[in-house]
Amino acid sequence: MATADSLVSSDVPIFDPDAWRLTSQQQELCERVRVLGAQNFAGRASRYDREASFPTENYKDLHSSGLLGICIPESCGGIGADLKTYMLAAAEMGRYCGATALTFNMHVSSCLWTGFLADTLDMSEHERKEHQTARMLHYQRVLEDGAIYAQPFSEGGAAAAGAKAFGTKAVITDGGWIVNGKKIFASLSGHANYYGVLCTELDNMDADLSRRNTMYIAVPADAKGVSVVGDWDPLGMRGTVSRTLLFEDVFVPANEKLMPRGIYFRAASRWPHMFMTLTPAYLGIAQAAYDFTVSYLRGELVGTPPVKRRMYPTKQLAVAQMRMMLEQTKAIWFQAISEAGPDPKKESIMRAWTAQHSVMENSNAICQLAIRTCGGQSMLRSLNLERLYRDSRCGSLMLPWTAELCMDMLGKATLYESGESDD
Repeated sequence: MATADSLVSSDVPIFDPDAWRLTSQQQELCERVRVLGAQNFAGRASRYDREASFPTENYKDLHSSGLLGICIPESCGGIGADLKTYMLAAAEMGRYCGATALTFNMHVSSCLWTGFLADTLDMSEHERKEHQTARMLHYQRVLEDGAIYAQPFSEGGAAAAGAKAFGTKAVITDGGWIVNGKKIFASLSGHANYYGVLCTELDNMDADLSRRNTMYIAVPADAKGVSVVGDWDPLGMRGTVSRTLLFEDVFVPANEKLMPRGIYFRAASRWPHMFMTLTPAYLGIAQAAYDFTVSYLRGELVGTPPVKRRMYPTKQLAVAQMRMMLEQTKAIWFQAISEAGPDPKKESIMRAWTAQHSVMENSNAICQLAIRTCGGQSMLRSLNLERLYRDSRCGSLMLPWTAELCMDMLGKATLYESGESDD
């Protein structure tokens, strides 16, 4: 059995710091995640998958290592990673446990959106002061108590894709809101301490819904009227525990806002790259499948006989194909996250859609090639390739940018300029 130290030393960075010109912070955080993943996360991943149980131990490790606050600004006591830096570190996490990386995104987004992204937006002096006061409450919970923030998004309609207002309603009342609604595929359900709920703020239950009135508020998991329902027995990403969340007349105090009124709509409109943060988990899975295949063909895979299979031309061609696909995916993804910022040009947004599609589709394509190349061993649950394949399969379905939506948006943006129609 390989030791933790040997596991760490054998895992080269997904993005070589020199070749990809990483900053010292990016290099250090990627290394920190890689060590934690190899030593702790990798050995637990199969159990979380088998049991469809939440990676609670991993989150305790993330808290004790300081990574739970990776995107909390330094001025607020956190590490202060920007979007690109976080994405690079999260990709390393995805190599060892896709479910942890995917749920970690839901938690981190509450800090990234309220931190780095919000700090680039124009706010009035009053809004900025209000936001600083509100976010410190949430940040202290994360840093001091290890609080986990989920981010339930989907409702089974077009709201998660940004096409209409969220159906979950927050009606203004004395001292806060009364929240009613439902979120499906709500990762971390039953395990987060707070749910960062995107909802439509209303003066009364009968008022018209508008995307401009989207509110982003933290609903305490133990608040009266919050419930988690339904089973969770999916194909892959089983450790995300994405059960259905119900909110029935839940009172949420006014100090639980994650962004001031109107700021989320501004952020979503000006920062489209914020919707790429699901991709690192799948890029990490693609890297893990490639690493598995290379180790297997070289006769170096832990838990299998030291039999070399690298001399066969069919195996060499398959690995070459996997390598090319992986390098192409890494390149477009790295470029897209490097361009991330407010008010990007059309070409930059189109590259982001291309990168999103490439990661989600190619991750599974690489896993398919790995299974075909490694043969019967790939079916065994004692190894991790079959889990990587299952975890990668449904990435292309994840809102707000599914693979189909990326293709649709790319086609329209290529053939039409803003305001053009065929009428």
